[in-house]
Amino acid sequence: MKAFEKNIRKVEPYVPGEQPQRKVIKLNTNENPYAPAPGVTKALEEMDTDRLRLYPDPTAAPLVNALADFYHVNPDQVFVGVGSDDVLSMCFLTFFNSEKPVFFPDITYSFYKVWADLYRIPYECQKLDENFKIVKEDYYKENGGVIFPNPNAPTGLYEDLADVEDIIAHNQDVIVIVDEAYVDFGTQSALPLIEKYENLLVVQTFSKSRSMAGMRIGFALACPKLIKYLNDVKYSFNSYTMNRTSIAAGVAAIEDQEYFLETCGKIIETREWTKKELRKLGFYFEESKANFIFAAHKNCPAEKLFQALRAQHIYVRYFPGGRTGNHLRITIGTRNEMEVFINFVGEYLKKENLWKF
Repeated sequence: MKAFEKNIRKVEPYVPGEQPQRKVIKLNTNENPYAPAPGVTKALEEMDTDRLRLYPDPTAAPLVNALADFYHVNPDQVFVGVGSDDVLSMCFLTFFNSEKPVFFPDITYSFYKVWADLYRIPYECQKLDENFKIVKEDYYKENGGVIFPNPNAPTGLYEDLADVEDIIAHNQDVIVIVDEAYVDFGTQSALPLIEKYENLLVVQTFSKSRSMAGMRIGFALACPKLIKYLNDVKYSFNSYTMNRTSIAAGVAAIEDQEYFLETCGKIIETREWTKKELRKLGFYFEESKANFIFAAHKNCPAEKLFQALRAQHIYVRYFPGGRTGNHLRITIGTRNEMEVFINFVGEYLKKENLWKF
């Protein structure tokens, strides 16, 4: 090691899901299979590109106001950032500064650990039960903060709002973050609780239910005091996190609630159909409330099926090792994409003599 390397911050980076550039059936990174709202296209087509020579609004006021109107909160209760990853990372940096460990589930987003290591935050992973559910009593212990997704990823499991509130109520001396990237696919948000608990932040994204993963828009909702702390940190290293195109497209997406509900409904319907078909083929899984299913097969090793699917240009996500090592996370695509997926898996299991169970 060179002498200068001793003072370089070293972390094990997060590895994002694969983004193949050729045409595939892409069921690996939980993107929405439907296009953004028509108003988004219109907003981008009508953009005055001459304005791009000017800095954007550092407050992202049009987007903040649109979100405030949609969620029936005040603008000073909204924080926006470059995707929910950016918002969550900002939350780690802002709110988790105790010498006590931050708590989050042992099976969840791997970037929670990455951020904790990056910012030198102590943490403890709380083990999910045998059904991949949070054991709420594990979060009663003294800690430096709590964060968990609901629904969780990669499991897709939803914790009842009463259990979420119980965790918040037992942790009123620290910040609790509920990460709700998948909340729009048939579950109940913790958002109403921000009026009751000043220590709660709810984080959501445009990447899943609003079909805008490529635009990178995320947001947090909380009491004005917490939002101010987040903005203070944001302005301390990048005043212009949201560009003009993101602000305009985000506002257009929020304004088209009819399209939003329509596409979410299609995904929920296709998810439930896919569950039935997977069970017929011998798969088992807990009840997903996200836009993906975390499934394992009774006879077929996950890695083997993952490779077979990939050879047919059908991409799903495989997490080797540990309790999730025999599972595949299958994003819900269009009905046609899921039919192609199911038909191939059925033929493959028959060919490999793995369909008898």
